Amino acid sequence: MKISSVIMPVLVLGVFLWGLYKKTDILSAFAEGAKENLMTACGLLPTLTFLMLGVGMFRASGALEALTGLVSPLMEFIGFPADCLPLAILRPISGSGALSVLKNILNDCGPDSFSGRVASVLMGSTETTFYTVAVYFGATKVRKTRHALGSALAGDLTAFLLSALAVRLFLS
Repeated sequence: MKISSVIMPVLVLGVFLWGLYKKTDILSAFAEGAKENLMTACGLLPTLTFLMLGVGMFRASGALEALTGLVSPLMEFIGFPADCLPLAILRPISGSGALSVLKNILNDCGPDSFSGRVASVLMGSTETTFYTVAVYFGATKVRKTRHALGSALAGDLTAFLLSALAVRLFLS
């Protein structure tokens, strides 16, 4: 038996026993927590719907391909593979969209190709910035994000540019 298959049941049992020890009405506490989480999820639903709609429109309209074609000469000049440019553009917006682009890169170029390695490093070293900002700031009701989005996007840009350099230095 693997320990990973018993962690959750043991954790739930431990919380249940702790509630009994503290003489807490476990059912009421569970129902109240579930209610609060459901309200949070309902509050985030419009933001998530907007993000999914925007990503779908961005890809279906051909804007991703147009932006890729516009920026690819500059990226190839600095050593970033053109195959990975759609991934670099889509990754801050959509994790599932970026995952499908990564799959296409790995299928078309191969996992051991320069583009495949850069795409893998890029995928592992960046975040779905807009999704994360929308969900976490929306959940905590933070309205003044100040420099959070700019800083996160600067980190993503750094990861994009350094992913090709890291692959050249360490995996070539």
